[in-house]
Amino acid sequence: MEVTSTEIQNNFGTYLKLAQVEDVYITRNGKQIAVLQYRVEDHDGSSGVAESNAAYQGGNQRMTVEEFRKLSDSSENRYELIDGEVFQLASPSYEHQRVLVAILSRFHQWSQEKRCKPVTAPFDVTLFKDERENIVQPDIVVVCDPEKVNDRGRYQGIPTLVVEVLSESTQNKDMLKKLNLYMAGGIGEYWIVNPWNREVYIYSFASGEIQNYRVYKGSETAGSEVLENLCISLEQVFSKE
Repeated sequence: MEVTSTEIQNNFGTYLKLAQVEDVYITRNGKQIAVLQYRVEDHDGSSGVAESNAAYQGGNQRMTVEEFRKLSDSSENRYELIDGEVFQLASPSYEHQRVLVAILSRFHQWSQEKRCKPVTAPFDVTLFKDERENIVQPDIVVVCDPEKVNDRGRYQGIPTLVVEVLSESTQNKDMLKKLNLYMAGGIGEYWIVNPWNREVYIYSFASGEIQNYRVYKGSETAGSEVLENLCISLEQVFSKE
């Protein structure tokens, strides 16, 4: 990320913390004049630049919402804030995107002439759990309250349905942390798509608890309980053609 020297002077503590996960380039009059890097001591006493990406993907770095927003707004990378932990979103694989497009295509077809509309990442969703603010970017969200989009185009509502396509770097987070967050945050239904097992797991929530759980596999058709007639065959989801 790039920040001005004046901004660094006024908020040095904040940027020192942000530098633990991403280099901060300091500018003056539009030119880079310095870089703020986080350094760690090795076992032999020497220092080196921290492996920030690993820290993000593992969720080891903690931040306030204000610090997270500053990081997110000034960086080209994508991040999520869950339970005060920051996670960097890695670039998705071809298979992940192919499956995502198949699902989005069906959702878009279903949404014609309906109030509810599917939206894909990057798209910030803010949810509260235990009075803590969380900011995530689900692969697909179905928005049924478009009036909750503010004048800046930021969504302030709670999606009716979210979809996450699993990848190696996100499967633990998607199946544990996000499951709990979506359940507590007021989401109506959560679809987890597993490309390796060619399965779809659907959780329906009510009053902050799991109301129903289904597993779809083989040639079955996955269907929503909260959005009428929204369904997709697994053959369509995982087709290689």
